[in-house]
Amino acid sequence: MLDRHIKKTNLAWRLFAILALVLLLAGCEAGQDEDSGQKRLLRLDNLKPLPTGRSEQDSQALRIGVGPIISPQGTALSYQPLVDYLGRKLGKPVVLVQRKTYQELNDLLARNVVDLGFICTGAYTEGARDGTISLLVVPRINGKTTYRSLVIVPAASSARKFADLRGKVFAFTDPLSKTGYFYPLSLLQDLGRQPETFFGRTIFTYSHDRSIAAVVDGLANGAAVDSLVYEFAVKRNEEIGRRTKVIWESPDFPIPPVVVPRGISPKLKALLKELLLGLHSEADGEKALVALGVERFVEPEPERYEL
Repeated sequence: MLDRHIKKTNLAWRLFAILALVLLLAGCEAGQDEDSGQKRLLRLDNLKPLPTGRSEQDSQALRIGVGPIISPQGTALSYQPLVDYLGRKLGKPVVLVQRKTYQELNDLLARNVVDLGFICTGAYTEGARDGTISLLVVPRINGKTTYRSLVIVPAASSARKFADLRGKVFAFTDPLSKTGYFYPLSLLQDLGRQPETFFGRTIFTYSHDRSIAAVVDGLANGAAVDSLVYEFAVKRNEEIGRRTKVIWESPDFPIPPVVVPRGISPKLKALLKELLLGLHSEADGEKALVALGVERFVEPEPERYEL
């Protein structure tokens, strides 16, 4: 249903403008014209399924899977410096793998199709419960290794608290998103309600920047979004801050981690961990961190991610 709305021309250009500004938070260069930007935009509904196994031709490549926390265009551009860095260090091709949902990426990790995964906290909880993935490192951003869920609404909305969204259209991010789904579900549970009986309608946007755009453009009366994505977006585009407001925020959650499949070789796991922990000590590594909006990667605290 969201896709049908986005096809409207006027909304498409406004969404593109917002997404382009969100890309700036990932260290991408500005100055692209709208036509070139549209050509670089990846269509999620046209992605091809990844083979169940690796072909002989790409068996030596390192595959990095990235969850759709922001839209695919932003992901591809912001992760490219890291892809280039790891390729040089490892002396072999490095391939970026993207999927529409968190579950699809978890499935690739479970089948050892990707070697390294940048996933959300909720997706890690699910994968750890299944015994298919393990923690490697975590990013430190603004001096912290935590983030929050923010419930946002249009600036003109009369809503002052989460309960005021009863009967409204609400945008969830992904069924495995800690901040974009599980936390707002817990708020509903506190009210003794379910999404189907509380909201007038719900949609899934499959990225936090799309959820922000849905509120800005009136597709949704409210959304639950990643605090890091929202704060970067507002910092880069004051219009987003003027057209939205935060009416609720969660306690701190452990930040989305970097993970590896359980079946990864101990040698490769140790090497990847060493490279990521040392990124900040080299000029090229520092450039990769800046593009990601990360200060540095640090050792995880597994107890904070316990089920």
